[in-house]
Amino acid sequence: MGIRTRLVQVGEHVTAGDTPALTPAIYETTTFSMPSAAALQAYQAREREGYFYTRYDNPTVVGVEQKIASLDGAEAALLFSSGQSATTHTLLSLLKAGDEVVCSAAIYGGTHHLLTDLLPRLGIEHRFVPVDDLTRADRVIGPRTRMVWFESPINPTLRCVDVRAVAALCRAAGVISVADNTFASAINQPVLAYGVDLCMQSATKYLNGHSDVTAGAVSGSTAMLAPISHMRRLIGGVLDPIAAYNLGRGMKSLSLRVMQQNATALEVARALEGDPRIRQVYYPGLESHPDHAVARAQMCGFGGMVTLDLADGEAAAFRFFDQLMLIQRAVSLGGVESLCSLPTLSSHAGLTDEALALAGVSRGMVRLSLGLEEADDILADIRQALG
Repeated sequence: MGIRTRLVQVGEHVTAGDTPALTPAIYETTTFSMPSAAALQAYQAREREGYFYTRYDNPTVVGVEQKIASLDGAEAALLFSSGQSATTHTLLSLLKAGDEVVCSAAIYGGTHHLLTDLLPRLGIEHRFVPVDDLTRADRVIGPRTRMVWFESPINPTLRCVDVRAVAALCRAAGVISVADNTFASAINQPVLAYGVDLCMQSATKYLNGHSDVTAGAVSGSTAMLAPISHMRRLIGGVLDPIAAYNLGRGMKSLSLRVMQQNATALEVARALEGDPRIRQVYYPGLESHPDHAVARAQMCGFGGMVTLDLADGEAAAFRFFDQLMLIQRAVSLGGVESLCSLPTLSSHAGLTDEALALAGVSRGMVRLSLGLEEADDILADIRQALG
């Protein structure tokens, strides 16, 4: 069964009494009644599946988790109240004091702050390595390395990492590999099929696709997710049933949206390459991109994100941002509306100049998330904003 078919079939048909419901029900309840003390005893002994309290499990949430697992080619998936929550639960459940997590120097700012601000308080060490070194065991694996965390494509430079190589390196060393697949989704890049242990995604972005749900997801093997599920019960970062329902509804159009956004982004990137007002156009689908060969080898499409590094630096980036008319000035990405953000004032705000340089982020960068508007209209807005 293909990905697009699985997206609409899994978790869709729920029986309401004697009437087959085409769409799943929303179980907006905090708790579930038990028929007897014996049933409660059996639940607590984990002798059977069932529902007890929505912070633990909820039928609406579970249905969407099954859909995400099917999409990602995973045994199971877990939903959280945000992508940051999914990242936090994963790190805290799989790492302990004395462990080291190795991360690409180019990474989402929220992940960077978790590694540098929170984990050290718990005795968990971190180490950042250049993107080009992620496939080198001598640079990545140390005596206390427990996990390697990376993105591909990377926010906002859209650098691409050889997912298969990193997964193989980690597996050989007995280290957990976690890929943040937010920018691609399984439509463009099935990272679990390439050997990665866990796939994390901010479901706020492409999975939902309508800028109206904040959620996060982690998928992988049932055994690998077990401690993360336990940690979710302890911390309580589960997704609300209504948000889960809306996420599942958004996923019905995921493949159609992503394929259109892929096509629009490629057209926009090609049209802007060579413009003297732009120092560099970052898009994995361009032959000029440093990781174009890697992207071609592991991606079915190159994504809907395009980053521009403007020739006149930060001042030009600010002018461009202020002049936009069709493209909305907002953070986040992956929705049906085109958005523009300034990385140094959003995803990478608060990073030092040294950290920005290691990540390859300049102050002249503007990051575009291309939506479903006509490519000609998007290009017209970009060109007028460039002045």
